[in-house]
Amino acid sequence: MLGNHAATWSIAGFATLGVIARPWNLPEFIWAVTGAVLLVAFDLLPWRDAMAAAGKGTDVYFFLIGMMLLAEVARKEGLFDWLAEQAVRHSRKSASRLFAIVYAVGTLVTIFLSNDATAVVLTPAVYAATRAAKVEPLPYLFVCAFIANAASFVLPISNPANLVLFGARMPTLPEWLHYFLLPSVAAIAATFILLRISQRNALRGGVEGSGDEAVALTKAAAIVGVGIGATAVVLLAASTVGADLGLPTFVCGAVVTAIVLLLGRKSPASIVRDISWSVLPLVAGLFILVEGLNHTGVLPALADALKRATAASPHATAWGAGIVTALVSNLINNLPMGLIAATTTHTAQSSPHVTGAVLIGVDLGPNLSVTGSLATILWLIALRREGEHVSALRFLRLGVCVMAPALVLSLLALSLVAP
Repeated sequence: MLGNHAATWSIAGFATLGVIARPWNLPEFIWAVTGAVLLVAFDLLPWRDAMAAAGKGTDVYFFLIGMMLLAEVARKEGLFDWLAEQAVRHSRKSASRLFAIVYAVGTLVTIFLSNDATAVVLTPAVYAATRAAKVEPLPYLFVCAFIANAASFVLPISNPANLVLFGARMPTLPEWLHYFLLPSVAAIAATFILLRISQRNALRGGVEGSGDEAVALTKAAAIVGVGIGATAVVLLAASTVGADLGLPTFVCGAVVTAIVLLLGRKSPASIVRDISWSVLPLVAGLFILVEGLNHTGVLPALADALKRATAASPHATAWGAGIVTALVSNLINNLPMGLIAATTTHTAQSSPHVTGAVLIGVDLGPNLSVTGSLATILWLIALRREGEHVSALRFLRLGVCVMAPALVLSLLALSLVAP
């Protein structure tokens, strides 16, 4: 039995390392799926349990497909080009002002459409804006990655991991805001200040693009824009009544895409072809890897340790749980970490303070590395489509400077509002 457990952890570690390092430039999903297949092939995880684990991500799959449909049709119909022109025009040739505009828009998109939407929908628009402004794109693209996690616990719908962690124990919206509004403000403000300082040299120049070149907002692009706004309303309503977010997102994305294609009498082939479908097996592989770790008996032991630590020192445990969760999220990705945390905190009957600290770790902690959250992985995929590349080491260097202070301030803010 001990040998099986060691093999499971070794395979999980191998798969995680592959996702992070991408040896031979193979896509992330190859490594996650390979790890999942090895667990089943070596009889470390029954195939039925593996299938059930992959099935746990159904809501996430629907959510991602819906968002990718919206992003792809928006790209093809020129909505991003129009938004880029507006951003450049309002920047008034100031790189710093353009940076602030991107950050503000990213915050709103994350809050009302989720962090994955920021990665999928906003990143291409920001890249288009930097092309129009004729500025170095990476400082603005970094905004998309970091705000996607920093603003992802303002509302329950801001991050699918929120729903995974709380599940049926989801607080009401007033309760949620009581615990997480102040920590969210701290995270968003700290992340902006630290990012702005870190990118100060790149933002000293002006914006060469004038924004005077008029880009017409076509009827199809306007429909997509309205559809994205309607999706935000639907998601907020679904969250209020405690419904799953995946299917509503998928339906919204499919309906908007169908309307645009029918009005333009266009084939869906190009949209279907250009969607980054590889993210779906990546998520499935991560869920299966976590299920493999579950079979080693680690979760009951974690729950017991958490319960004993909370009884001895609740405030210190909250701080420790938040920091440890933040770091571990970067090793196994925060979506599987949300599943682990949900089981652990529920079994340990954790207090709102401890559970809240764990949530902040799951949501904000991934700003440390490129594999910390699904949103960041989606961001990387979006960057590659535009010909940009950010190494894991470069992101880590920036993440250490930005994430750590924001996490401390956010946990401190939580301790001020938690009982």
